[in-house]
Amino acid sequence: MGWRDNANALLTGLTIKQREGLRQVLIDVHHAGVWSWSLPVLLRDRCWMRLDRIQLSQLRCYLPPEGREESPELVHYRMLIADGVEPLVAQQVCWQHFGMDDCQRSLRDYWQSCMVEHHGWTACRYRQLVIAYRERIERGDVVVPMLVLARRGSNEQHRLHWICFTPSLNDVSTTVAI
Repeated sequence: MGWRDNANALLTGLTIKQREGLRQVLIDVHHAGVWSWSLPVLLRDRCWMRLDRIQLSQLRCYLPPEGREESPELVHYRMLIADGVEPLVAQQVCWQHFGMDDCQRSLRDYWQSCMVEHHGWTACRYRQLVIAYRERIERGDVVVPMLVLARRGSNEQHRLHWICFTPSLNDVSTTVAI
């Protein structure tokens, strides 16, 4: 099965009302014409047959990216350790630089996030989506990202698809992000 077959299956699984809503989202993006954090993002929950439209600015709230590795406190601590600083001294340096409360919060958040499944949705993937969306809109493409959410309890990753109009603005197509 090729990527076009997968793309067609993605759209085929939508209800008529969802397909009409998808078409309207693309029309709205076409009329917006400029980059904005208020541009739409689609979240597809296959288990509940839902297709939700949110603003890009809301994506971090609806689907928080896993960024446990990227907190400034932990990054700085790891850099000190990599430079040969003793762990206790590195911890004290971080406390002086960031404050004890922030360092402890960062460490607590790290361990809590290790216990939650993020289905591959990381801060890096979030940034890649935002950058690609902006580049495509500024290039004049009429596209909207659709995140197909992984099923709960599965080992799947959230999948990113780019939904776009064909040049005639009559047909909807999709591409899969790699």
